Amino acid sequence: MTEGPNLAPLLEAVERYFTLMYDNDVSQFDPVFAPTAQLHGFRDGELRILPAGDYRTVLASTPSPKSKGAPRLQEILLIDLASPLQALVKVRVRIDVLQYVDYLAYHRIKDAWLITAKSFQVERRYEPTGT
Repeated sequence: MTEGPNLAPLLEAVERYFTLMYDNDVSQFDPVFAPTAQLHGFRDGELRILPAGDYRTVLASTPSPKSKGAPRLQEILLIDLASPLQALVKVRVRIDVLQYVDYLAYHRIKDAWLITAKSFQVERRYEPTGT
């Protein structure tokens, strides 16, 4: 019987992504996104395209869901391991009042799983809570 791939490092990388989306702690950005990563997706009916550096700036200038006491929702919907160096992970994550479905393209770079591309779609909008 052959041994399956070790998914633990990839799952740890996905957990770092979830934590970054909740905390907005940009000091943890580099262990999540490759510097060349691109983000694409529709928000408010418009296609948004962001290089990783611009996305870091957005996170740094936005109050985190954690600081607002927003609920934390996160789940892995799919993992497709193309090779020991490439994977696609589909996740659902709530960021404050928006719930997204993200397709995260991961590559193993210098022994670390990093997001090299993110495609996002707003799946649901929650009513803001008065805090």
